[in-house]
Amino acid sequence: MKITLFTSNQPRHNYFINLLSKNCKELFVIQESKTLFPGLLPSNYNISKKLEEYFKHVKKSEKKIFGLPYINSKNKKLILNPLAVGDLNKCSTKMLKNFLQSDLYIVFGSSYIKGGLASFLCKKNALNIHMGVSPYYRGTDCNFWAMHDGNSNLVGATIHLLSKGLDSGPMLYHAMSKKTKNPFDYTMLAVKSALDSIVKNIKNKKIKKFKKVLQSNKFLIRYSKKKDFTDKAINNFFLKVKKLKYQKIDKNLLKDPFFLK
Repeated sequence: MKITLFTSNQPRHNYFINLLSKNCKELFVIQESKTLFPGLLPSNYNISKKLEEYFKHVKKSEKKIFGLPYINSKNKKLILNPLAVGDLNKCSTKMLKNFLQSDLYIVFGSSYIKGGLASFLCKKNALNIHMGVSPYYRGTDCNFWAMHDGNSNLVGATIHLLSKGLDSGPMLYHAMSKKTKNPFDYTMLAVKSALDSIVKNIKNKKIKKFKKVLQSNKFLIRYSKKKDFTDKAINNFFLKVKKLKYQKIDKNLLKDPFFLK
């Protein structure tokens, strides 16, 4: 199987690249470069001491769970196209022609895809890995907000078909974390659950056999945006997780859930 992945450059993204490359014939990767120091350097987030503190915890958990993987440049299965953030939606499908001839397309951590490329990927039933449990949490930083709202049972990922609307495509299944005392490990393990589940379902050939379920806005708890991710919200998060009591996960709220072992 030939796979094309649209992704970013953090350790979790490199982990996924290495994992996928071991389980396909060829892997075409379009990788956008973002800062490794959010909160400290300009990015999608503001610069502040509180954000810097928060992301130090995030990076520590990411390193613990994924290590610091680097992409093997000698891997003959891998064809890499590095881009700066903002370049992707300036690229025509013609410019990306060699990366658009695969059997499976996956989007994980890239910028919001628009225009002709979005139309192409939707027609190809591209998969999107949404780090949040839809349809309850949509938008950005969803697992942060689930914890912030006291809904630890809704920390996870949604694997759904890519759509032109943000996180709104038909759902295939949910991937859930496993309980751990560290709330940052808990949310980062949800990422690992999503990535490992994708590879498992590629290997067992189930990835294209899931029944599609449309999302309903009547179940929406929060639609979050970057502007909502403020110092005040982070303070509230830290106060909540100090007294964290994990809620029991109700499988009836989920679609074909995969649980990380």
